[in-house]
Parts: sequence; structure tokens; C-alpha cells
Amino acid sequence: MTQEVSENKAVAVIGAGPAGLYAAGELAANGVSVAVLNRDIKPGGLAEYGIYPTKHKMKEGLRRQFRKVLASPLIHYFGNLTVGTGGDLSLDDLQALGFDALLVTVGAQGTKWLGLPGEDLQGVYHAKDLVYHYNRLPPFSQREYPIGERVVLIGVGNVMMDITHWIIRDLKVPEVTAIARRGPAEVKFTKKEMENVGANLDVEALQAELRRATPLMESLGQDVQAAADFILSGVEGALEPVSEGRFRLQFLVSPRRILGDSEGKVTGLEVEETTLEPRKGGGTRAVGTGVTRVLEADTVIFCIGDRVDQTLGLPLDKWQEFAKNPEPHFSIEDLSYEAYDPEKGSWVEGVFLAGWAREASSGLVGTARKDGTNGARAVLEYLETVISDGEMPQEVLTALKARLQELDKPIITKDDWQRLEQVEASKAEELGLEEFKFASNQEMLEAIEQSRHQLPT
Repeated sequence: MTQEVSENKAVAVIGAGPAGLYAAGELAANGVSVAVLNRDIKPGGLAEYGIYPTKHKMKEGLRRQFRKVLASPLIHYFGNLTVGTGGDLSLDDLQALGFDALLVTVGAQGTKWLGLPGEDLQGVYHAKDLVYHYNRLPPFSQREYPIGERVVLIGVGNVMMDITHWIIRDLKVPEVTAIARRGPAEVKFTKKEMENVGANLDVEALQAELRRATPLMESLGQDVQAAADFILSGVEGALEPVSEGRFRLQFLVSPRRILGDSEGKVTGLEVEETTLEPRKGGGTRAVGTGVTRVLEADTVIFCIGDRVDQTLGLPLDKWQEFAKNPEPHFSIEDLSYEAYDPEKGSWVEGVFLAGWAREASSGLVGTARKDGTNGARAVLEYLETVISDGEMPQEVLTALKARLQELDKPIITKDDWQRLEQVEASKAEELGLEEFKFASNQEMLEAIEQSRHQLPT
């Protein structure tokens, strides 16, 4: 894209997680003026509020990268702002303000459930809410999430491991069981994540599960020993235990319903035993056998992924994700980044998707970075085709700021965020902590307001 063309263009990036920030950086590097609109006060998304809180080195490394991106004079940050139907601004509002394109990178902000009987009982949670809670994202940081002594986790991925890490090492819960519809050869967690809780793994229970699954695994050509070695590889280098809690894995069971008492509290999870059948194209699918049993529990946590925020106002596909143009005009690496309306059979012109908005719960920060960058490249190709209406980027940004001033709420700028970082860093040093975070938006807003009178802009 020529610099002359790009300097006359303005793009709104909705979402300030890794995908959105790296996309903004790519656009700005090509001369485009970018408005980054963020629901939260702080930028960073799941890099700020989804990575386990003790991983300080990883988080600070990402924050340094984000600071470098946001330092660009072409990038303008607006936090504490909701976008969508019923939000502070809609996508239509942004287009009407004159933005040449919109890039949606809001991530998978909704929670995925299975629709089981009993999901509304006390003691039933979604992993994302808990991750936000212990990472101190308002308003989740201000809510109570009572956790009992017998916890069942549904799912066997890295999110499950993060939750197990928290409830075994921080809460010191005595019994934690993770269940999976498939077998030991198809776990989704990494060795590194297992090392956080490996010292608490009930190895005898795991060996019993392996023996139970062996005939089925061998009939499918799965390597039982390799599966065992992988799971146990996280035990040898595991962290020293800080509690006597036992962590168990149960395979080949699928949740059926959550049981509760007369007070509406969880008492157990009914599961159905499964078998596996080969799937065309590779892999397996779990099939219920009709045999059921009950796992005693007082807490059930769903660790099964996320879904897109349907209030954003974009059309959905049959999988309830944001629809992508099946025949994209500006594909990158054979992928479509264009929003699409299945009912009209046409793309939503000027609106693009990247990161988890394009493919929910897919990959980690590195994947988000690549997808955000590629989404920006698709936008840049589109901008080459856009005929300017004469409105300059500064006029668009001025119109946006005027619209935001009409809102009955404080909107956070880049300067405000930098003030907040300084205040929290000072608090951490004062308290002798690796990191300090205010638990509520109100506290952050008050800290920003107070710092305006103390720190130079």
C-alpha cells in the first residue's frame, strides 16, 4: 500500500487484546491512522487477564511489546468503551463517523455451555469467569465464587490446567477431578502446564484409567505407553506441592446432568461412559454407551472453550461464530478475514475479523499475533480499493472524540492508561509485590483522576 494512500485512511480496531494490538501496529506501520476501542480500561485482553497471575515474566514481556505498539502517534486508544448493539457505539455508528474500515478483534467474550440440566445450580461456573476473577478483571474480581472440597472440571485442555493450578495450589482444595469424553491419547494440555500440578497427580488412579482404556485404545491403533509417558512427563519436573490435594483424570465419560440438593447447591455430576469410533479424515468421536454413574461433587467447572459475543451485531454462521466470507476478496494465506451475512449471501463490506473473533478459542498469543497481523494485511489490501470521500483521518478522529464526549462515562486515553500503569507499579513497590492491580474499575478511574493532578502528562 502506498504511503500517500494510507495517510488518508482511518481504521477502527475493536478490541485491544494481542490480535487487536498487533493489527493496530501493522496498520500504523503502513501509515494508517488507527483508533483502538477497548471494553476494558487496560489494553492487553487475555494477555493481561488470561495468563496465570504468577507468570510475571511472560506478562511483562508482552506488556513491553504492547507499550511499543501503542507508542505510535498514529494509534489512538479509547478504553472503558463498549461496542455493539446496546453498547456505547455500534458498528454502524463507527462506519457513519467515517472510518474506512473496521477490524473486529474482540475475542471470544461469551461463555460456552452444554445446556445440561442443573447448570443453574450454586457451585456451577465457567472457567473463563474464574480466570478473570483471579486475574482481577472487573467486575469478575469483585464477585464471590465459592469453591467446595470436591471439584469436577469438564475438559482436559490448558484452561483446565490453569483452573487446577489455582484450586490446588492457591485454594488447596482436597479433591479435583477432570473428565474427558475421549481417551488418554487425546488430552489437550501441555507438559509445562501439567508441571504446575504434577506433584498432586494421583498416579495410581491414572494407571487404573489407563488399564481401563487400554483395550479400546489398542483397537484404534493408539499408543497406550506414549499417552502414559506424555501425561507423566509433567510429574518428574513438577513444582513442589504446597497442599495434599489429589488431582485425578477420568477418561471416556461425558457429562449428562448436574445434581443438586433442596437448597439448589451442587451435590454431584452424572456422567455417561463413552466409547470411541474412528472419524473420517482421522481422529475419533465419542459415543455414549448408556451406562451412567455419579461423581460426587460440590463444584462443577466448565473448561470447554468460549463463544463470540453475539451482542456485537455481526451475523453468525451455523456454528454460532461470526460468519466469514466463503469467497473472500482479500484472503491472506487462503483464509477469509471478511465478515459475512449468510442471509444476504454477501460480505459486510468494510468489516473484517481477526484473532478469536475470526476463530474462537484458537491458539495462544503467538497465534493471535499472526492472525491480527494478517487481518491488518487484508484491511490494507481493501483500503487500496477505497475511494476517499475527502474526509481526512483527523476529521474522523475528531468526530469520534466528540461523540465520546456525549457519553455519561469516562473514556480512557493512552495518557490515562500510562498514568494507571505508573500508579500500580508504585503500589506494587510500596507493598513489596511483583504486581499490583486495582480490583474495580472505580478504583482505577479514581487513581487515574488523582494522578492527573500529580504526574506530568
